[in-house]
Amino acid sequence: MSGGSRGGLGIPVLALALAGCASGGTGVEPGSPSSDTPIADGASAVVSGTTGVEGLDATLWIQRAAEYGASAEQAYRIAGNMLVAALEDSSWTAAPEQRSDGRALPPAIILDVDETVLDNSPFQARLIIEGREFNPQMWSEWVDQAAAAPVPGALAFTRLAAAQGVMVFYVTNRDAKMEPSTRRNLETHEFPLEPGEDVILMRGEHEGWGSDKSSRRSYVAARYRVLLLVGDDLNDFVTVARSSVEERDRIAADHAAYWGRKWIILPNPTYGSWERALYGFDSSLSPEEKRRRKAENLNTGAGSDDEGLRD
Repeated sequence: MSGGSRGGLGIPVLALALAGCASGGTGVEPGSPSSDTPIADGASAVVSGTTGVEGLDATLWIQRAAEYGASAEQAYRIAGNMLVAALEDSSWTAAPEQRSDGRALPPAIILDVDETVLDNSPFQARLIIEGREFNPQMWSEWVDQAAAAPVPGALAFTRLAAAQGVMVFYVTNRDAKMEPSTRRNLETHEFPLEPGEDVILMRGEHEGWGSDKSSRRSYVAARYRVLLLVGDDLNDFVTVARSSVEERDRIAADHAAYWGRKWIILPNPTYGSWERALYGFDSSLSPEEKRRRKAENLNTGAGSDDEGLRD
């Protein structure tokens, strides 16, 4: 995950969202870790449309679908196979920021954290039950719990890399003040954390380390040969910033040779820069207007690729 607001919209519940979710939330004060309403009652509110259904299907897919676990395991199995190839080829580098010859440098891999290494779907589920969009205070409280489980396949892959003498870096857009909690969460599951190296690189940890991860990839690439990049957002691999949907498609296509080889992407249907691109990254829009703009991007298959609800 690469910073920004969170949340998404499961397309099968779009009509219910437009009809029911516009009426508002649950009345829970912002930052409250949970509603006074029991979860069962909260679920009933989702069904009745009296609370939000943002990301309902997407979150359930991550939490309950066998297909999600299989997809994540598949991605990390590919990563493991590519790690072998990368170690054997001294000219191999996955980082666009690796400008100089890295043949003499020790090997490293770079992974995003949220929805790449750690699964935050319980936090997303809380937002759904409480009818909320992303809330920074609630997010901070969730991170402080250090309760996120590993994404399937992540632990085995990072341990495999460490056992091969590969330095494992975690480049996350969590705020720098969240590093102790993030470290505690990773330590709980015994993810590789080299004691003699700062391997958890946070947003704002140093001057110039903003939400654009290229500065942190450059930091790693200056001292290590970067074998693989692993993430769930296009910005985990290359800077796309606030690019339009069409520009993002072009950038992804321009790097087609990297996917499944040097760049390994994890599925994340709940939130990300892809979702914000649908409404032009305009965070000032109301939830209803965001949904309307998202709906305009649906392709019904009527006419050319540029037709559909955008007519």
